[in-house]
Amino acid sequence: MSTHIDWDRVTAEHVQSALEDYDRLGPDAFFAAHGYAPTTTYELVQSGRAYPPKAILGTAYELATGTRLSPTDFEGGKSGAVKILATLGFTVEPKHR
Repeated sequence: MSTHIDWDRVTAEHVQSALEDYDRLGPDAFFAAHGYAPTTTYELVQSGRAYPPKAILGTAYELATGTRLSPTDFEGGKSGAVKILATLGFTVEPKHR
């Protein structure tokens, strides 16, 4: 079952709030609180720190709409979270292995 996700409701401010939440909670607590897992392919880079783009975007969506998305509800890669975050002005790079 695919639901349409209105990403237009998510602003850079929502993403910034999600980043601050990640910094405040730390990775393990953030993933536990929001239902995501660490990134494997890309990372959102800001102020010299790396963040999991899909988890950040999903959390930003929840902050914007009050609706929690499952990690399976949307794509995290180039055509998904990476593209949306880039549109909002964030830098997302391939993760260094």
